[in-house]
Amino acid sequence: MHADKQARGTEPDPQYFEVAADIFAMLADVTRIRIILALRDGERSVNELAELVEKSPAAVSQHLAKLRLARIVAPRQQGTRVFYSLQNEHASQLVNDAIFQAEHALEATPRHHRPVAVEPTTEAS
Repeated sequence: MHADKQARGTEPDPQYFEVAADIFAMLADVTRIRIILALRDGERSVNELAELVEKSPAAVSQHLAKLRLARIVAPRQQGTRVFYSLQNEHASQLVNDAIFQAEHALEATPRHHRPVAVEPTTEAS
């Protein structure tokens, strides 16, 4: 059974509550959110991530170490370079949902509820 298809009215096992709270605490950092968003499309090196999140490689490495301990990211070493990827899609989905909730908090009509503008197509002659 897929996690988001869990039957309504059934309670999750209480042993997961504290771990879930720990995961929310781990994600309660702007740099970590930006790292997770940067990893949505695939693995990246520490230096690539540092450039994308506008932090030093040392600072990004510290955040990645915490995310690795929380089993949110996984490393892969290639020579002297280390590449990171998301362990699964759930952290990315949590971040996306948190951003959607933030849009609700800040905007009368959140961006994700607005109609998508369709650009006119031009026909080749």
